[in-house]
Amino acid sequence: MNVTLRTADDTCSPVVAHAIGLEAASSVAATLKALSDPLRLRMLSAVASDPRGESCVCDLADLADVAQPTVSHHLKVLKDVDVLTSERRGTWVWYRINPNRRNAVTALLESFAPATIAPGNASAEDDGLRPDFDARVTRLAKELADEVPELDEDVVLSIVRESYTSLARTARVTSALVPLTERFARQRLADLTRDRDASVPQVLFVCVANAGRSQLAAALVNKLAGGKVVARSAGSAPADVIHPHVRSILAEIEGDLAAERFPKPLTDDAVRAADVVITMGCGDVCPIIPGVRYDDWAVGDPALASRDGVEAIRDDIAGRVCALVDDLLH
Repeated sequence: MNVTLRTADDTCSPVVAHAIGLEAASSVAATLKALSDPLRLRMLSAVASDPRGESCVCDLADLADVAQPTVSHHLKVLKDVDVLTSERRGTWVWYRINPNRRNAVTALLESFAPATIAPGNASAEDDGLRPDFDARVTRLAKELADEVPELDEDVVLSIVRESYTSLARTARVTSALVPLTERFARQRLADLTRDRDASVPQVLFVCVANAGRSQLAAALVNKLAGGKVVARSAGSAPADVIHPHVRSILAEIEGDLAAERFPKPLTDDAVRAADVVITMGCGDVCPIIPGVRYDDWAVGDPALASRDGVEAIRDDIAGRVCALVDDLLH
C-alpha cells in the first residue's frame, strides 16, 4: 500500500468561500441572541403549542417566578426580532408566532431542540426524547375505552386514531396534539353513545374553517340555553386556529371555557348525533341523515371582517340563536 506523506513544503490551497453574507449573518445572530435566554425559549414553546394559537402575558407568568413586566420585556425581545407578533385587545396584549417564521420555529422546537438535548444522537425520537405519539394515542384509547364499556375497544381505538390523524393535518406544533385528540375523541364518543330519548336537544353548527361563525354560534347557544340544549361545531376544512377577533369574543361569552375551543373536522357521527344541523356557507358537505333537521344561515365570515365587523356578525348570530333555542325548548 502506497502512502503519500505530507512534507513541510506542502501548502494550503485556498478555495472560494461560500459563507452566508454579512448582513444575513448579522440578522441570524441577532435572532439567535434573542433566543439564547432559557425563559424566552420556554415562552416561545408555550406560545407555539397553545391550542388557541396565541398567548397573553397572564398565560406565561407562571413559567418562572418573575413579574409580568419582566415577562412583557422578554416577549418584546422576541417580537423585535420578528419571531412573535402582537395585538392589543382590551387591557391585554396577545402574542402569536410570526407566520413568516412558523416553519423556523417548528424546526427549532421539534428538531433542533431534541437533537441538542441528546448531542450526537441521530434519532432523538428513538430514545424517547420526542413524543412517542403512537404509544400515547394507544394508551389514551385504552383509557377512554374504560369509560365507554358499551363500545368495542377496537372501535374506540379507531376513533382516537382518526381523531389524532385529522387534527395532525393542521397542527402547528405537535406538542399539543394529544390533549386536543383527547378532547375531540371524547366528543366523538359522546356522540356515538348519545341516547336521543334521554338527552337534551343537540345542535351542530358547520362552517368551512370552524374558526369563526360556527364557534360563535355554538358558544351562544350553550350560554343562552344553560345546558337545556347542547351545541357543537365543526368545519368542512378546519383551520389551524380560531380567528383572533373571534377568540376574544368567545372569551367574553364563555370565560375560561374559550381556551378549550379549537377547530375540529366534520364527522359523520357528529351529524348523526345532532337533532339540528345548521350550515354556514358549506351546506353541500353535510351528509343527509334521516330524522335530522337541516337549516342554512347566511351570515358574514369573521375571517374577512374587522373587530367591529366580527361584533356585528356575533349580534346577527345571537338573534338567530335566540329564535332557535326558543323553538327547541317550546
